[in-house]
Amino acid sequence: MKWSIAELHRYSDEPLHIQTTLDLNKILTASFPDTILAVQPVKVDGYVSYDQGDVTVNAHVETTVTVPSSRSLTPVALTLNFSFTETYIDDPAHLSRYEDDEENDEIIFVLKHGEKIDFDEAVAENIVEQIPLRVLSDDERNGKSLPNGKGWEVITEDDYKANQQNAKKVDPRLAKLKKLFPDQDEKK
Repeated sequence: MKWSIAELHRYSDEPLHIQTTLDLNKILTASFPDTILAVQPVKVDGYVSYDQGDVTVNAHVETTVTVPSSRSLTPVALTLNFSFTETYIDDPAHLSRYEDDEENDEIIFVLKHGEKIDFDEAVAENIVEQIPLRVLSDDERNGKSLPNGKGWEVITEDDYKANQQNAKKVDPRLAKLKKLFPDQDEKK
């Protein structure tokens, strides 16, 4: 769905209600092949309103995205249920209307002359923003052993810190050697 701000002028009295299901699987998997493996149909319920030359989109989105686990790359189904608000303006002078409102979380886009609002793209971008950096499968969250191989293993941050502390301790059998070169510790 694409609209120009001029087309949405007729919704100044009553907002345009959008209740639809979008198929964004092809767009998102092509744009983010390493991040998104699949996207179920996206249910969207929202409103588009026009006010003094500006367009505001409020939408609630529900979908399930399949992404790779950040630890083992195992596919993980991630349910997303969120809302977003975006305002579109075509006159940069209108930015001053939104500068004083510190509590406002909406994003403001300045459109070029004749540019259209691409609703599908807006929903897709907001889906990508909702994917956390760290995604774990159920087994990984429940303590399943970490991946390893010949000569390597993945360890937790806590294990790493414990290993670092143990590495700083000097083997008591070698403690006497430290006295042979006392000035070596000062050079570090």
